[in-house]
Amino acid sequence: MSGWIRRFGAWPAWCFMALFFVLPLASLVPEAMTDGGSAFARLWNNSLLGRAVLNTLVLGLTAGAVSGLVGTVIAIELGRQPLQRRRWMMTLLGLPLAFSGLVIAYGFILAFGRSGFVTQLLVALGFDGAAVGSWIYGTVGLGCAYAYYLVPRVALSLYPVFANLDLRPMLAARTLGATRWRAFRDTVVAEVAPSVVSNACLVAAIAMGTYGTALALVGTQLNILPLMLFAQVSDGGSDLSVASTLSLLLMALCVIVMGLGDAIARLREQHAAGSH
Repeated sequence: MSGWIRRFGAWPAWCFMALFFVLPLASLVPEAMTDGGSAFARLWNNSLLGRAVLNTLVLGLTAGAVSGLVGTVIAIELGRQPLQRRRWMMTLLGLPLAFSGLVIAYGFILAFGRSGFVTQLLVALGFDGAAVGSWIYGTVGLGCAYAYYLVPRVALSLYPVFANLDLRPMLAARTLGATRWRAFRDTVVAEVAPSVVSNACLVAAIAMGTYGTALALVGTQLNILPLMLFAQVSDGGSDLSVASTLSLLLMALCVIVMGLGDAIARLREQHAAGSH
C-alpha cells in the first residue's frame, strides 16, 4: 500500500480536484460568456446586486468574526482540560458538523420559532410569543444558526495551536521586565493571531457561500448572493447565464476572503523565519 502511494503520489487528489472543481468551474465560464458576455451587463444593471454583495460581505464577515472569537475562547478552554474531559468535549463539539445547514435551520425553527419549544416555555412565563418567536427568521437568527456550526469548526481547528503553545517566551519576557499585557501581546498574541484570523476568514467564506440555512430561515426576505443565485436556478428562474455569472462572482468573493487569511498566515510564517 505504501509503495502504491509513493508511486502515484498526489495524483489521485489532483484528479479528484479536477473532476469536482476544475471541470464544473470551467463549465461556468462558457455559459457566462454566451451572447458576448451580455449576462455581465444584465447582472450589473440589476438594482439588487449592490445590496446583495454588501449584505453577503457583512453577514459573512460578522459571522466569521463572532465564530472566530467564540471558537478561540473554546479552543483555549479545550487546551486546559485533562485528556478524558477534553475527549468528550471534542465529541460534543463535533456533533453540529455532522448535520447539514437545512437540518440545523429546521432545528432552530423547532426550538426558537413561533411554535418552538423554547418559545412556548417563554409564552407560559408571560412573554409575547409573536415577539420572542420572530427573531429567528431574521438576520440575527441566521447569524446564530451560522455560528452554531462555525464555532465548533474554529474551536476544533485551533485547539492544537493552544494545546501545543509554548509559554516560555512569555515567561522570559516577564523575567526581563515586560508588563503582563506586553509579554502576552508580543508572544502569545503574535503567535496565535495568524491562525485565528485564517480560521475566521475560512468560516466567513463558508457563511458567504451557504444558502441552505438562509433559505430555510429567511427565504427570500434577505437579499444575499446565494439566495439570488438560488432564484436564478429555481423553477421561477430561467437565466442560466446570469446564474453562472453570479456563481463566479460569489466564488471570487469567497476566494478573496480566504486568500486574505492565507496571506496573513504566510506573512507571519515569513516573519518568524526571518527572525530565526
